[in-house]
Amino acid sequence: MDKETCNIILVGMPGSGKSTVGAKLADVLSYEFIDTDAIIEALQGRSLQDIVNQEGYMALREIEEELLLSFNSRKHVVATGGSAVYSQSAMEHLKANGIAVFLDVDLETLKSRIHNFGERGIARRPGQSFEDLYNERLPLYVRIADITVYSARLTPEEVCERIINQLISWNRGGNKSLKKEI
Repeated sequence: MDKETCNIILVGMPGSGKSTVGAKLADVLSYEFIDTDAIIEALQGRSLQDIVNQEGYMALREIEEELLLSFNSRKHVVATGGSAVYSQSAMEHLKANGIAVFLDVDLETLKSRIHNFGERGIARRPGQSFEDLYNERLPLYVRIADITVYSARLTPEEVCERIINQLISWNRGGNKSLKKEI
């Protein structure tokens, strides 16, 4: 992987700041920014919640997987949907040309940020609580991450700075499987 042109793939729970941080990080690095949730809504002509309501949460996951598997660009910051990590093939595809950064935010902070859990278009089983979803996804995020940034108490600018510092360390190490936590 060419570390000068690789992508940065942001993973994490809804409310972890992937879209906000992703846009700022792309600006700082002079990369393009892609928010997969926004792309799905544009391509589908409807909201994520409409997809879940009309076709179910698995349909949203399948649409997301198809989109991620079609992604073949370089020098992008990609804010994935929170459920992207359910697709091993999509994550392997993204990581073939990218570095996965997990924006780790504790459950209480996420709950304080998410006020519209039932209407946000989150791919979850009917009746599944936010806490259950968090507990289910956390090991997936940890497993896929090359770099983890605990970002609950940081501003988006501070998160970007931590990501960049970790990317510098990661690049120096030259080890694709390197796990870092700050």
